[in-house]
Amino acid sequence: MTFKLLFPLSLLVLAACGARQTSDTEAAPPEVGVMALHAGDVPVHTELSGRTAAFRVSEVRPQVNGIVRKRLFEEGSMVRAGQVLYEIEPGPFEAAHEQAQAALATAQAGIASLRGKSERFGELVKANAVSRQEHEEAQAALVQAEAGVKAAKAALKAARINLEFTRIEAPISGRIGRSSVTEGALVAPGQATALATIQRIDPIYVDVVQSSLELTRLKRRFISGDMAPASTRVSLRMEDGLPYPHAGTLKFTEVAVDAATGSVTLRAEFPNPQGLLLPGMYVRAQVESGVERQAVLAPQRGVSRNEKGEPTALVVGAGDKVELRALEVRSAAGDQWVVTGGLREGDRLVVDSLQRAHPGDKVKPVPVSAAAAPSSAD
Repeated sequence: MTFKLLFPLSLLVLAACGARQTSDTEAAPPEVGVMALHAGDVPVHTELSGRTAAFRVSEVRPQVNGIVRKRLFEEGSMVRAGQVLYEIEPGPFEAAHEQAQAALATAQAGIASLRGKSERFGELVKANAVSRQEHEEAQAALVQAEAGVKAAKAALKAARINLEFTRIEAPISGRIGRSSVTEGALVAPGQATALATIQRIDPIYVDVVQSSLELTRLKRRFISGDMAPASTRVSLRMEDGLPYPHAGTLKFTEVAVDAATGSVTLRAEFPNPQGLLLPGMYVRAQVESGVERQAVLAPQRGVSRNEKGEPTALVVGAGDKVELRALEVRSAAGDQWVVTGGLREGDRLVVDSLQRAHPGDKVKPVPVSAAAAPSSAD
């Protein structure tokens, strides 16, 4: 009889203990990974599209008329400044040079006698041995002869320059393109087509464009003190999306806005020792626009978007309860967002196990280091 009474009582005790354990399990808050946020000065980068341009460009053009006798370079090769590229038939110019030399010698030959005559007449006119008119005529003849010598020297100089122009030299060092003429071609000064084009591509320019509206906003933030001026460092991505191995330097910003596009051109200079960049290539440049003062960096895996596309985040607040925050995001900085509104320094941002965190619920926050990056679906 006693056994029959104790057995139901034992079942009730076991059932009560099981119910209490189940209740305790259900009451335990879920664990979520959180990261404490910090504020600081953060460089803000802007990605801009642009194209490369040669550092120096020079068109090779003739300075005298003539027939091309030789081409002294290989198309596509490197040439140095002063290197002879073409030779124009020099015969007519050599003859003109010799003729100018002879004309100068003739002009100089009469100078000595006319100078002596002028000096003698100067003494004789004092003794009234010659008339004043004869003295003045002797002086005028000397001046005219001296002017003739100067003209002959100028003609000789012009003839020498024209003769030197028969050897067409490279005005700059760089890589030369294809030649538009061959031996036997007639060339002339002022012709529409250049003989060849030389381009220096190390270093090389990268011209990118930025909207004038965005540039104005940045300047206003500089004036207000919200943002500090940036460095001049620029990074680059090539046409295939791979990063360019060398960093560049921002040289200047154009002082005028393009009326057709409403944009401003920025020019950066990049070293190009391997010749990876060629003029006219499409690239994307990462330009440091400024330094955001006391901005909060939030890991991108802890930021989502609502049905309106607005950025939001879950934060563990007072009493370890989850809060939903609407954010103001400025830009990306690596794998983080630069947040200017909605988050503060010290906030605990939920970055892992987001599906366990619901606004208003109590959770057990577990600190996660910045180096750890588990999936948010854990």
